[in-house]
Amino acid sequence: MKVISDQVYKFSKDNKPCETILPGEVVKFKALDCFSNTITNESITMQSTDFSYDVANPAAGPVFVQGAEPGDVLVVDVYDVQVADHGVIATDDHCGPLFEGTDYRSKIIQITDGMADFNGIKIAINPMVGVMGTAPDGDDVIDGYVGDHGGNMDCKLITKGSRLYFPVRVPGALLQMGDVHAIMGDGELCGTGLEIPADITVKTSIIKDFKLNWPVLETDDYWYVIACGQEYNDVVTNVCKEMRRLIMGITGWDAVETYMFMSVRCDLEVNQGCKPCAVPMVLRLGFPKDAQFAPLVS
Repeated sequence: MKVISDQVYKFSKDNKPCETILPGEVVKFKALDCFSNTITNESITMQSTDFSYDVANPAAGPVFVQGAEPGDVLVVDVYDVQVADHGVIATDDHCGPLFEGTDYRSKIIQITDGMADFNGIKIAINPMVGVMGTAPDGDDVIDGYVGDHGGNMDCKLITKGSRLYFPVRVPGALLQMGDVHAIMGDGELCGTGLEIPADITVKTSIIKDFKLNWPVLETDDYWYVIACGQEYNDVVTNVCKEMRRLIMGITGWDAVETYMFMSVRCDLEVNQGCKPCAVPMVLRLGFPKDAQFAPLVS
């Protein structure tokens, strides 16, 4: 199994791939935490470490997936996410809905037998991958941000057993990933989850000539479109337009009938909404799997 340990801080068509892999190959990405493993004790905070967006959220990679061409879809099956035995939650004075009056603080959380210990309260971990995506064909996007290529989607459902679909916009796709959280609530309210180094084991495959405008997540029970925007209304419009387009493609319904169906069957959920920091809001729109429908992406 190839092990990917090189780290990059932006999604870019100009990133040099550190490895070439074949579709169907299982690969392990070794991810640092979002602070590049620099917060080693609670006296180190986001104020005393470099957490500017251009050096935060490192991602392992990128890898060149042989045969992936613009216009294709890159499929990523998450086989496993193994985390370290401790992680960190951190706050600053400008991120999240309760930023006013919040100071810079770090809290080291120990993990034993799959349980995180927060002040004596034991919480079952559920490791999820915060950053994953392919290279855009336009401007570079730093890893702390998100876009229609993927990136810092911060979706707590991207866990062991999930499957991701990304638009391929450059030859080889240039897949990279990192920013693992041992636990994170929807919204990531203070701006961080339980940030932790991890090994992410995945398998890739390719769907040829399928149009995808935004990333799609598949779980056992749902299909999700993931989209972002600076304002809530913009994100909702982005995620709904893509979901409607995909459902129309498998049903043949017109736009209005599809919109009506979405209103009674789709669920709008928050991935990341720790405003007023500069990171865009990220939402997911879920479409429950149903035997009456073909796969949303295939």
